Amino acid sequence: MTRPDPEAPSALRRRLASRLRRRLWQWPLAAWLGGAAGRVAAQYGAAPVAPAGNPSPAATAPVPTVAPEVPAAVVLGERLALVLGNRAYPEPFDLPSIHKNVRDMEAALARRGFQVTAGIDLDPAAARATVEAFLRRVAAAPPDAIVLFYFSGHGVQLNAENLLLGAGVNPSGTPETLLKGSMVLQPDVVLKLPRREQGLTIAVIDACRTDLRAALKPGEGLNQVEAPPGCLIAFSTGAGKPALAPNNETQNTFYTGALVHQLGTASDELSFSDLFRLVKLETQRTMLNHPVSLIRQFAQFPFIAENTRQPVLLAARPASTAAAGGSRFRTEDEAGDWATLQATVWPPDVVRLADRYLQRWPDSKLAGGAEVMREGAKEAAAILRRNDIRLFRRSFEPHPGADKDYQADLLKAARGDKDAAARVGRAWRTGAQSGAELSRYEGWMQYAAELGNGIASYELALHYRRQDQPQPAARWEARARELGYTPPPSLDNQRK
Repeated sequence: MTRPDPEAPSALRRRLASRLRRRLWQWPLAAWLGGAAGRVAAQYGAAPVAPAGNPSPAATAPVPTVAPEVPAAVVLGERLALVLGNRAYPEPFDLPSIHKNVRDMEAALARRGFQVTAGIDLDPAAARATVEAFLRRVAAAPPDAIVLFYFSGHGVQLNAENLLLGAGVNPSGTPETLLKGSMVLQPDVVLKLPRREQGLTIAVIDACRTDLRAALKPGEGLNQVEAPPGCLIAFSTGAGKPALAPNNETQNTFYTGALVHQLGTASDELSFSDLFRLVKLETQRTMLNHPVSLIRQFAQFPFIAENTRQPVLLAARPASTAAAGGSRFRTEDEAGDWATLQATVWPPDVVRLADRYLQRWPDSKLAGGAEVMREGAKEAAAILRRNDIRLFRRSFEPHPGADKDYQADLLKAARGDKDAAARVGRAWRTGAQSGAELSRYEGWMQYAAELGNGIASYELALHYRRQDQPQPAARWEARARELGYTPPPSLDNQRK
């Protein structure tokens, strides 16, 4: 990755840059917007945007000094899914809703073009054999395949590892029993899936626990993770938090119910990334507004770990026919507004433009994507208003020389993506030669931690330890644990 140039240190260069930005921001967007929206329109069948003589409201918005390169959305080929669900655990840990979860997920994924393998109540040996057989199918799939792994059942944390319990295993058993009776999420599933430069790997964990008192103990639940490149991992709840399962075999769990609903109703023009963020919003809203107070009290806040830069569309058809039955955009103005929103990198501006897009185009095929952008950018904007987070508007401007991955992460970070923000921060840390670079690293990692990345928070704590700054080190270590991140013992013991 090419590391961006640090900010100009001299007052003269800052004044010149500020004067140039003001001059550039006075220009109409017609030339730039026509190119950006024209590329989108050409791909999806819409006409180019209107000329400068009749600009849309979005065409009057300022743009940063250097516009980022917006990754093009793609439609991928073969789709493979493995859906596992375990209801059968010793009393009182039985989960009546899990069989319905599996049946509904199998049907919803099949409608989206997935070839689905399903397994119910598999004991540890059968579960491992099923996963190994699926891995062999994945290894033989084309390089642009989409691979999805789904597990619903009991999940626990042991020594900072996420365990997915096989059927018949007692969740309150000894550590040895849990290890022997479980798959470990990262080494046994995620890391065994082949890396796909042109594809997408998704792991979905709807891990429930019925003993809420045990779920309140520190260190319980699923640990935070960061996804490998090309991978998206979605948990139904935050690390160390309960995921509620209704005591009714005719009802889905809250998270899987939202996922099945979104798979059935979301526009083909949305990305898988946007899909899982819509599922997160729906789960939170459903539980926070539930008439039962206990459900409101234990409302789930799903956790997403993502390491993708290129949007992969839900559409299960070849890209050449993506516009069949009508274009992605109905008008030139809609295409232009979307192109402007996509290229915006300052979170308060993202909120404003997303609001305007939803007001102007409430029935857009991309309304769900605009909603996701708005909600993520709202959280980001609130964090940036704090005086203790050292990140500023100029920090979000893509610099000359920044590579495509950095620009893609910058756009995602502006929409509240905690993992993209951490990757931007690490780009500044790698090979840092000056205090300005380290300061930018610290600002981005602070931002990522406040967005919810416990791993970034702990990494920042280690950085401050190395800098002999015990107070900020203690603060960010506490934040990491608050977020549910339990560092591996080898890391946890690296104290001065």
